[in-house]
Amino acid sequence: MKEKDKDKEEEEEEEDPDKIPTNACETLYLQNLNEKVRLPAVMKETLGVLFKPYRPILPVVAHRNVRMRGQAFVTFHDVETANRARREVGEFPLYGKPIQIKFAKSRSDSAVVKLEGEEALEEHKKERLEQKKRSRRDNPLRRKAAAKLRADTEGGPAPVKRQKIQMPDEYLPPNNVLFVQNLPEGTEADELREVFGTHPGLVEIRTIPAKKDIAFVEYTDEACAGLAKTALHNFKIDGETKMKVTYARK
Repeated sequence: MKEKDKDKEEEEEEEDPDKIPTNACETLYLQNLNEKVRLPAVMKETLGVLFKPYRPILPVVAHRNVRMRGQAFVTFHDVETANRARREVGEFPLYGKPIQIKFAKSRSDSAVVKLEGEEALEEHKKERLEQKKRSRRDNPLRRKAAAKLRADTEGGPAPVKRQKIQMPDEYLPPNNVLFVQNLPEGTEADELREVFGTHPGLVEIRTIPAKKDIAFVEYTDEACAGLAKTALHNFKIDGETKMKVTYARK
């Protein structure tokens, strides 16, 4: 589709929100879901009840990672039903936040399997992969960067490799595993269990044989981990050395 035709279609859709776009599929993309609902099973069940009148095939809730929080995909048997759900459920105040709904760019894998079978799924994956490759290849910024790299390689100094900046431990997002550093020499797992076990939800203590001054402490959920982190950061397990307790990297 030409860029001008695509822009025209988007303008028409904005003027008439009830109109089904020409590239619409059976899957809806949901945004602005309340991120305080951390358990995927709870959100999945809620969406299932909310969309039940439209007979969804399967509500697919996004994973718990930070990037995908607050988003979900719901698939229906046909485009017309998906459009009716989009119009009637859009802006519904779920857990205090209005749901933003639009058609997904492509059908979910689960929808393809249930509607057309495994062979269609493999073909769908191939098409989607090719589409991603074309999108990356045709991206103006990517093409400009590639041209600059070629010019630098052919007639100038070698490009400087940019160092990857890593987020400091103190600012990592919450999860159910803690990273413990600066442990005194000779600290055993049993000693850590005595300290971290005073807080509810302890699951496992994992020490690293090659690195005696660090350990990982797992709790049942991030709420329990957060309580232990707050209480034990800078705790002196030997009466002298302060432990550093942060969330582990995922």
